[in-house]
Amino acid sequence: MTIWRNSLTAASVALMLVGSAPAAQAWPGKSKPAAASALGLPTATPESVGFSSERLARLHAGMDAFVDRGFVPGVATVVIRHGRIIDTHIYGKADLASGAPLAQDTLWRMYSQTKPVTGVAMMILYEEGRWKLDEPVTKYVPEFAGLKVFKGLGADGKPIFEPIARSATMRELLTHTAGFAYGLVDDNYVDKLYRDSLTNGWPSLAGAMTALSGLPLAHQPGEAWRYSLSVDIQGYIIEKLSGQTLPDFMQSRIFGPLRMTDTAFWVPESKRGRLASLYMIDRETRTIKPAESFMVLPMDKVPAAPNGGGGLVSTMADYGRFAAMLAGGGQLDGVRILSPSTIRLMATNHLTDVTLPTYQARNPGRGFGLDVDVIMDPAQAGTTAGKGSFSWGGAAGTWFWVDPENDVVVLGFIHVLGGSSYRLDERSATLVYQALVDPAK
Repeated sequence: MTIWRNSLTAASVALMLVGSAPAAQAWPGKSKPAAASALGLPTATPESVGFSSERLARLHAGMDAFVDRGFVPGVATVVIRHGRIIDTHIYGKADLASGAPLAQDTLWRMYSQTKPVTGVAMMILYEEGRWKLDEPVTKYVPEFAGLKVFKGLGADGKPIFEPIARSATMRELLTHTAGFAYGLVDDNYVDKLYRDSLTNGWPSLAGAMTALSGLPLAHQPGEAWRYSLSVDIQGYIIEKLSGQTLPDFMQSRIFGPLRMTDTAFWVPESKRGRLASLYMIDRETRTIKPAESFMVLPMDKVPAAPNGGGGLVSTMADYGRFAAMLAGGGQLDGVRILSPSTIRLMATNHLTDVTLPTYQARNPGRGFGLDVDVIMDPAQAGTTAGKGSFSWGGAAGTWFWVDPENDVVVLGFIHVLGGSSYRLDERSATLVYQALVDPAK
């Protein structure tokens, strides 16, 4: 489950969850469960794979309550076991103004749920011997050779810097321990610089590397886990090693082979009517309103600097096929993207004795693999998901996890910036696993 919550979203939602909930809005009747066969994977009855249909209804009710209370316009969930869809549920609206309902083919902004896709792209190149985990990042991004590290503000209010002690490794780049920041907040010196850089935009991924080379690191490489722009840097490395743009590489090596027909970094005009409207939380009224944020990326054309850390749009069916590929040990429908050993490498904790405590301070029982969160100790993590489950989610509240121990995949979709702080991933995990009554099936 996606446990990391950036402080921007947490702060906005905290105000909404305090005190009484807003009055329930009058939604039309609930949508019928989506026809699982239309989502591009085989189907099975819940009981045939150890689930209780009666208990899965609690998942539907639990998610629907967030719609009925006005926290989100709509929600969709998918549960997969043994590679078969056993439960889908869609409830609510894609757009509040028009009343358009959510549908199976609704397009969702995936935001940081893009990161595992970029991670898979990196691992495709890893399998080809293009890079190694403990090589210096400067081998591929020499612009980072002269980076400085922020040490604090002096008595005069001016920043103090020190030279970088060594290049971050590729392993550190894929585990958010390289020292880069993100800019999701502007309450500290380094993140404010990053946010200004993001707001100003980048002319290309190569131009982004030039811009980042002029920004300080938040800490020396290998000192701490810090959510960062490192996956955008991975996008540049993919382009450099493959000779293709990031969108073209993903299309040719992931989306095309997996028949993910609606996943891309932009939305053509013919599909824009399917894009769910994006909302955010009004801090004063504790209700949702149309999103107004630097994080609302334009989707009307292929971006000049495709955002490997958060730029994809996808659907229930497409991301379900991607997740099913991960659960299938790197293959789906006879198409192999990665080997089982590479999937295991991605889904294994790579944090060190130094960096692991900095992650577990906010995520007990968990570690971090290569672009995914990993459950190391379910009891400490406070979950009934299996040990080794791996996951991530997005700023608009989408979530997914793959549980190899129980062979379960779960996906959830909402479209509210800050919605990840509702912790629907954790709530849905409790509701999913209480319905798994015969795990041996």
